Amino acid sequence: MRADWPGEADKPPEGDPGPGGSRGSGNRAVPAETRSRQECYDDQRCTVSAAAQSAAAKWDKAAKESRWMWSEYERKWPPAERPPVDTSADPPGSWRADRDRYLGRADNARIEAACDRIAELERDKITPAMRRVENQDPDRHLTGFDYRLKGGDRIKEKVCDMMQEFADFSPEDAISIVPDTIRYTFGYREAHYTQGVWSDIERMKDQGFELHKIKNSWSSDHYKGVNSQWIEPDSGQRFEVQFHTRTSFEAKQLTHDAYKRLRTYQADKFEQMVLEVFEAKVAAEVPVPSGAADIPDYPERAADAR
Repeated sequence: MRADWPGEADKPPEGDPGPGGSRGSGNRAVPAETRSRQECYDDQRCTVSAAAQSAAAKWDKAAKESRWMWSEYERKWPPAERPPVDTSADPPGSWRADRDRYLGRADNARIEAACDRIAELERDKITPAMRRVENQDPDRHLTGFDYRLKGGDRIKEKVCDMMQEFADFSPEDAISIVPDTIRYTFGYREAHYTQGVWSDIERMKDQGFELHKIKNSWSSDHYKGVNSQWIEPDSGQRFEVQFHTRTSFEAKQLTHDAYKRLRTYQADKFEQMVLEVFEAKVAAEVPVPSGAADIPDYPERAADAR
């Protein structure tokens, strides 16, 4: 039985001075650790840094190749050759987009007024609170901050889709459930990603925001990251927060135009296949941070849900 405290049984055998010492002649000494704790830490940090630099170089190479692939796509399917939406017969003050999305003058004015109210809430209430969250951890930051308000045309597209799906929806009903009229993105270093997401979710709750939904897409073939939806309780205003690494955010930016083209449903089957392969190729190059795929959805999705 091993003693709890050092005793006779713990003494080294005669001639063996123990760790770091040397035996008599004929036996090689075991060298003691000559580096300080700080030196050991610095060596480990250099090793991690070298691995991170290697991963970054690999991604930069893949991103360059992906940008070339996208230029080839645009050469075959030039965006400038797509026919514009015909608004020549529409009355002044109305709005029209592809897929027969249309808002008359009165509904269009109501949506624009709602967008103005959303911008005011963003400026006066939601963004100041998000800045307070950001200031609690200097190791990551809000990225793409200038694009925190979704463009008016895209909001109107979503409103039209909802009003077509739900015939009893008013313009105000529809815009109230668009989850990303306001959106933010936190960008993390890969090594700090998972813990950073957990911490920032709690910090946002501490600001009084209500968590509505979390969708983890790190296992997706076409998009990497975590998207969350929140509610500002006093106004009921919804907004989105995305959680990305540098590479997953760049991948999202690289594939955004492909995503926009796919959602128009105007591409033929071959073009659609090319766009989907491009998205998958970019996503496959994004390193998945340790533990990121285990961040749970909220509410939890069924095991076979996509």
